[in-house]
Amino acid sequence: MKILILGSGGREYSIARAISNEEENHELFFQPGNGATHKLGTNLDIKDYNDLATFAKENSIDLTIVGPEAPLVDGVVDIFKANNLTIFGPSKEAAKLEGSKVYMKNFLAKYNIPTARYIESDSIEDLFKFTNTLEAPIVVKADGLCGGKGVIIAQSHDEAKKAISEMLSGKSFGDAGKKVIVEEFLDGYELSMFGVCDGDDYILLQAAQDHKRLLDNDEGPNTGGMGAYAPTPLVDDELYQKVKDRIIRPTLDGMKKENAPFEGVLFIGIMVVNGEPITLEFNVRFGDPECEILMPLMTSSVSDMFYKASTNQLKDIKVEFADKYAVGVVMASENYPYSSSTPAEIIEDETHHEDIEKYTHISYAGVSLEDDKLFATGGRVLVCVGLGDTIKEARDRAYMRCGQVHFAGKKIRTDIAYQAL
Repeated sequence: MKILILGSGGREYSIARAISNEEENHELFFQPGNGATHKLGTNLDIKDYNDLATFAKENSIDLTIVGPEAPLVDGVVDIFKANNLTIFGPSKEAAKLEGSKVYMKNFLAKYNIPTARYIESDSIEDLFKFTNTLEAPIVVKADGLCGGKGVIIAQSHDEAKKAISEMLSGKSFGDAGKKVIVEEFLDGYELSMFGVCDGDDYILLQAAQDHKRLLDNDEGPNTGGMGAYAPTPLVDDELYQKVKDRIIRPTLDGMKKENAPFEGVLFIGIMVVNGEPITLEFNVRFGDPECEILMPLMTSSVSDMFYKASTNQLKDIKVEFADKYAVGVVMASENYPYSSSTPAEIIEDETHHEDIEKYTHISYAGVSLEDDKLFATGGRVLVCVGLGDTIKEARDRAYMRCGQVHFAGKKIRTDIAYQAL
């Protein structure tokens, strides 16, 4: 197949890497890709989605996979489908589940899907009034897309009110914060679950756990994610079944009623409170870095899963996973997540250790290529992934690989997967 992948991060790299490891020979294209994706396929520089659809038609692209949320919210899927192209991802209307947190929370309430008590408003008085009814900590969310950073967990009523004021004034997140959600804080443990959906049917992938905070012991500011592991031992068959029955099935049925059938990845952020799964949020694409650890665990065809999901044929396939664990550790640039960093050359030691060569790899993200040298240019630069028969073995291998990668100012957490260990 000829496959086009939209995006430039580790998520897109890991999808491409999994597809390029399949027995069939696929030809890969990236828009825009990054400094390392050229080793897997061809990078394109076509910014307009209509022009991209024309490219896909003229070059007989069999399948397009959309990685990040922005093109989905902007309606790239609708443009491709209008051109009779096969594309994996939700329509612009369905992407509102991530594009608007207000839409998402109201959808959950409408279809009786378990979620935290909340209010959504652009009235500072109403938001303050509801805040006073909650115990701290209190969760404050901007309505629109904020690159995974639009959620504040306020430790006091005063801090919550300050966050509300700054969002409504446009100071924190511009237009994304013109409507605000305040909700109760749920005390439990968090999980990332991913349903690959075709509008009618779905396949639930293995549950993962992400590490959002910048520093060890879950301290420091929120980031896009500093590492993840899967599958997590914190989930049993009973919990998977509750997620299917109470969250995924009513969501797919509800979206059909809203005339926006959901196709693509439904990423469910879940808080497990006393054994019960509560929906924190939906995203409409794979998490990053969760994607980087789920892809190498899949033993069935990744391209086939994406193609069948895009053509309403998920009921015809079985997705299979290796009986192993994967741990991914993010390497970030010096000033992440506060500001951009000076580009730094990436030097990798030669691997002569059998464990490293066989059971680890790197998914590249914020990198550029200059004179055949890779430079760290983005916030999250790359993810070192380790596989193993136990979480500890996978983690140790991932950190072994981290030890072989060097660039000025590199920043990592040293406690990824601590919850499971």
